[in-house]
Amino acid sequence: MEWVILLLVVAAVGGYAVYAYNMLVRNRQLVEEGWSGIDVQLKRRIDLIPNMLETVKGYMAHERETLQAVTDARAAVQGAQNASPAERGQAEGILSGALGRLFAVAEAYPDLKANTNFLEFQSALQTVEDEIQMARRYYNGAVRNLNIAVYSFPSNVVAGAFGFKKAEYFELDNETERAVPEVKFS
Repeated sequence: MEWVILLLVVAAVGGYAVYAYNMLVRNRQLVEEGWSGIDVQLKRRIDLIPNMLETVKGYMAHERETLQAVTDARAAVQGAQNASPAERGQAEGILSGALGRLFAVAEAYPDLKANTNFLEFQSALQTVEDEIQMARRYYNGAVRNLNIAVYSFPSNVVAGAFGFKKAEYFELDNETERAVPEVKFS
């Protein structure tokens, strides 16, 4: 009788270990999927910027400092493609701030605000910003679920045994950079 009980306990522990391992693998895959979604949307935003800057340059020739800040921030983001989520978030925050300043300066140019191309870029950028925000929420939710599984007992035993690590959230550094740049002029 003791052997049956021992066998049942071992089977239960083994069954739970398999379940916990599969849960950790699924959560890690969801984190990777979420990061891929963020990456796609950030690339879409990066790809929009050069065409938008070309449209703006003709109207804002003497705003070189603002245009250069956007160009430099875009280059920094491109250089951070393989960086950690925290480093990427910092670079993206700088780009968001530079874009926000660009649109604030553009407010002083009525001809630019009426330009069809600029309005189309504005709309496309707003759509991409919304998609980035949704992708970031999905990714951070997946990170939360993985981190709970990695730190919670008894799944943390399985996580430690198989090398599962805590994932980083994708966050911007300060409150002003957390705001999506306003791209709507009325």
